[in-house]
Amino acid sequence: MTEVSGHGPRERMVFSAAQLIRRDGVASTGMREVAVHAGAPRGSLQHYFPGGKEQLVNEAVGWAGRYAGKRVARFLDALPEPTPSGLFGEMVRQWTDEYERAGFAGGCPVAAATVDCAETNASTRQAAADAFATWSGPVAQALVDMGVPTKRASPLATLMISALEGAVLIARAEQDVRALTTVARELGPLLDSATNEPG
Repeated sequence: MTEVSGHGPRERMVFSAAQLIRRDGVASTGMREVAVHAGAPRGSLQHYFPGGKEQLVNEAVGWAGRYAGKRVARFLDALPEPTPSGLFGEMVRQWTDEYERAGFAGGCPVAAATVDCAETNASTRQAAADAFATWSGPVAQALVDMGVPTKRASPLATLMISALEGAVLIARAEQDVRALTTVARELGPLLDSATNEPG
């Protein structure tokens, strides 16, 4: 996830919160750390986020869902010929590239917020659910555009995101990209076969 440049302090704080949550989780991400990471005045936190940390976390989770959803078009543009396996391969490659370049410190902020807050904070659980929907919608639409029947596109988008999130978790635990490369290799043929199914 690349830095937000040329944005105001509010946008920088949302981005910074997402980056800190993906590395440290919600509980270990403090408002003060977010302000420092964003290079924003500490007093601006209450101004921009009157709902406190909960509001900031929910907005960071929403940002992450929109970011992931927007990446789908970029992934498709990187493919000479878009295929479901190619799209999933690009989704995986984003993580393998990061881990091989920078180590295994970061995960998905939406997953981190879900793990930390799903049972204790209804608004953050809902923000996470909405973020996953914001991400899976463009994936499903891309599959439809590649010839996957509409009734199969949404379930396959869920499968792709679930497999990716699980592989990210395993990769961080193992400090190895093995799980990521495995899910890309094993799911690819299944995803491509869906383009041959009758609508």
